[in-house]
Amino acid sequence: MPPKGPSPPAAPADFTAAAVAVLKRIPRGRVTTYGRVAALAGSPRGARQVVRILHTLSAKEKLPWHRVVNSRGIIALPKGGGFEEQCARLRAEGVEVSAAGKIDLARYGWGPKEPTVL
Repeated sequence: MPPKGPSPPAAPADFTAAAVAVLKRIPRGRVTTYGRVAALAGSPRGARQVVRILHTLSAKEKLPWHRVVNSRGIIALPKGGGFEEQCARLRAEGVEVSAAGKIDLARYGWGPKEPTVL
């Protein structure tokens, strides 16, 4: 009989594939957080891994990197280091972004309320 309790974290390759699948599902005009992507991909504590995945695979996998923000709904990239491009891409999709890079997650957030592995 299998043990009861939480499932073990996804293996790195499995997690990467699951995270890429989640990232590709984020619709235009919506945003989500690194942590939400990680949770949906099966590793609720894997937000930093999502950052790594976006950094290394965005171009190759055509990932909507600009639709992912930190847990406070703020663009994590620095000004002069991608911040302006992320703001412009989000605004082009109809997302309101403050001058400080803040996005209203209640209005523009995407993802189920209870994370589940896709």
